Amino acid sequence: MPEQQRWTIAVTEQPPQWFIQAVKQHTPASSGIYAAQLLWQRGIKEHQQLTAFINYKAYQPASPFEFGQEMHLAIARLQQAYNAKQKIAIWGDFDADGITATSVLWDGLGQFFKQNTQLIYYIPNRLKESHGLNNQGIDNLAKQGCKLIVTCDTGSTNIEEIIYAKQLGIDVIVTDHHTLPTERPPVAAIINPRYLPREHQLFHLSGVAVAYKLVEALYQTLPNVAKHPLEDLLDLVAVGLIADLVQLSGDCRYLAQLGIQRLQADFQQPAAARRRPGVGRLLELCQKNGDRPTDISFGLGPRINAVSRIQGDASFCVELLTSRDAKRCNELAEVTELANTRRKSLQKDVQAQVAQKLTQLDLSTTSVIVLEDAQWPAGVLGLVAGQIAQETGRPTILLSTEGAEEAGGAGEEITPLSLNSLSTQHGLNHSYPLTALPLARGSARSVNSVDLYQLVKDQAHLLHRFGGHPFAAGLSLLVENIPLFTAAINQQLRQSLGSTTLTPTVQADLTLTVADLGKELFLELKLLEPCGMGNPVPKLLIQNCWFENCWHRNQQDWQGKKVQYIKTEFDIRDDSSRSVFPGIWWGHYKDELPIGRCDCIVELDYNTFKKRYEIRLIAVRPSVNSALTTRNGLNPSYPLTPLILDLRNQEHSGLRTQDSALIIEDCPTNWDDLRAWLRRCLMISQSGSGLDNQQQFAIAWSKPNYQPPNQIWLTFVGIAKYLSRTNQLVTRVQLLEKIGISDQTLLVGIKALKYLGFTVKGEDDYLQITWHPSDSAEKFAQEAVAGFLAAVREEQFQRQYFAQVPLSTIVAIAMTL
Repeated sequence: MPEQQRWTIAVTEQPPQWFIQAVKQHTPASSGIYAAQLLWQRGIKEHQQLTAFINYKAYQPASPFEFGQEMHLAIARLQQAYNAKQKIAIWGDFDADGITATSVLWDGLGQFFKQNTQLIYYIPNRLKESHGLNNQGIDNLAKQGCKLIVTCDTGSTNIEEIIYAKQLGIDVIVTDHHTLPTERPPVAAIINPRYLPREHQLFHLSGVAVAYKLVEALYQTLPNVAKHPLEDLLDLVAVGLIADLVQLSGDCRYLAQLGIQRLQADFQQPAAARRRPGVGRLLELCQKNGDRPTDISFGLGPRINAVSRIQGDASFCVELLTSRDAKRCNELAEVTELANTRRKSLQKDVQAQVAQKLTQLDLSTTSVIVLEDAQWPAGVLGLVAGQIAQETGRPTILLSTEGAEEAGGAGEEITPLSLNSLSTQHGLNHSYPLTALPLARGSARSVNSVDLYQLVKDQAHLLHRFGGHPFAAGLSLLVENIPLFTAAINQQLRQSLGSTTLTPTVQADLTLTVADLGKELFLELKLLEPCGMGNPVPKLLIQNCWFENCWHRNQQDWQGKKVQYIKTEFDIRDDSSRSVFPGIWWGHYKDELPIGRCDCIVELDYNTFKKRYEIRLIAVRPSVNSALTTRNGLNPSYPLTPLILDLRNQEHSGLRTQDSALIIEDCPTNWDDLRAWLRRCLMISQSGSGLDNQQQFAIAWSKPNYQPPNQIWLTFVGIAKYLSRTNQLVTRVQLLEKIGISDQTLLVGIKALKYLGFTVKGEDDYLQITWHPSDSAEKFAQEAVAGFLAAVREEQFQRQYFAQVPLSTIVAIAMTL
């Protein structure tokens, strides 16, 4: 499915020596040249700039009153509510930015207004409502006696709903960072950084940061009321900022730096003493410690987002982030973790279905991918659309007709424009009964700098609702309009592109070798954190490398259950070092890694759980130095049969000293394993120069000497009991070597152990086995053990076959590659 990516290398400009020396002061263990090069590339070219970028203490944050008259109006209305003891409702949003923004206002305004009596909050249901205000919710708040609504991360374009609230005697303060209306809405105040000049240090604030600035202004205006320091909110601000993928410059970077410090400091406390036990428990479940921006972008953020994607109602997430009740927070964190587990499985299922539909599209004539399906859950469509857009280099719109809701029902993701405002703006006539017609709703994601918001907006006459920004949008439209919408939006983009071809692109920032990877480079590049839009995680190009010890598996959730989401682990090596370096590739199988020399683009990371430095593979392709042109990636200018040596049951220690020999000592159990080794041998041969360097392939396994299957089972059970009694961890490799079986048979054995009362929990290659004897599943245990014994017998039969298969058969297999 993925198109051939175009790889580019960032234009490098050698920074002056004074700049390199200035950076080196912050990286005493390394030269600082790589960090200096990246900072210079990204526009940090003055000493004062550099100091403020690296050290938040040297940065001067903006006053909240730089929002001008609107902030003064907001504070005046809040003071009025404070003096009159009026009831206030926080109207939030259901994504991570909106949830953290709601939590900041809940904790922050909660210092001035009594929670649950004077102060309440409302978060729309993602699967039933749209982003933004709605009349039904406003009616509910009016019945509860609310006189003021404070929005966060939403509300700027909800003109009609704001007017409706005013008719019910409810004032509205909007805090938001999304698209501005053409005219100021009739609100008590609107705090939106888009009113500021683009170069202003507050311009890129996300919803949670805007909410924080409102609370900061109230703290300054009423300095003797709050009992908790304003800085206690910064950890939540960092979570929302980083999860929302805003540009981390100016005050955004400053607030994120401070917030990550708070996040880490609180997590380091004993669990019972944490200020935010819910956040701490989430970090434990995702095996992070809160000191890295990636702990948010790959840990906390996706989990908070998953709740509304799966359940619709994410209101409890505010309690999770703000409650001091550790027991309650643990319960809510586990519900959140399960939602994220479900999200991963759904996302993978939808991605596979989308991939199948893509095979029916001619991408050479498709500028915008538009696909729909009645079975797709709307909550994960944005995630999958983003993946497809990256892989194909084309804007992608995925629509769900699940339930075929009627017009006027659930809205779309992102910030919607009301139907009536679209009617007025675009001259639509909605006098016919739209409410009887089925709607599709979905998400759109852009790539290659295509302004998706404008692209969708230009087709507003075909839509029911839509909203968003240049890189992401949500929309709903009549099901019958989908073909016309697809044709129109493709024609529009083709016309605007002209002769430009859309191609998936990945850019590397630096060219390095495996020998450069490690702690020193990691700490040097860490100077750039927190990374985000405008300051992305450095991508490193490693050329002419290869992979070893590749292994893939499904992830496991916090209960040890498998999740239908794959990752591959590997070691990478090149000619710069005799050592390998570990890495992971999310969402891919080991068979997708090229055999032989290749080029790859990676990110350098630190694995908190394994306490090791590792790379995260972003893109990989056969080395540009290899002429790999045939369908199977083989160069036909060389013979397709390597020099195969049959050394089974023979002494071959002398062959180990020859660099040209690839020796296989483990007897395979299937032809696929043997084919993989043969292919690797061929690729290595072709990377040399001519037949003189042809790779020798030695099959050197011995005739198997097996234990009876029953004895293997007893040994396995004995090891499991020992590990349970001593509470020791064991690696998969250790078990395989001790018992003498394959990975596949080991999995069958672990399943059988569970029926005997054993619990096997694991992450990656480490397993923890505990035993709680039970005879309640005796029948199933007998069946499972019988299955294990049958698997062992089959494996032994296969090994026996390969121990004596004729060499001519192996050569014939090599010829079919």
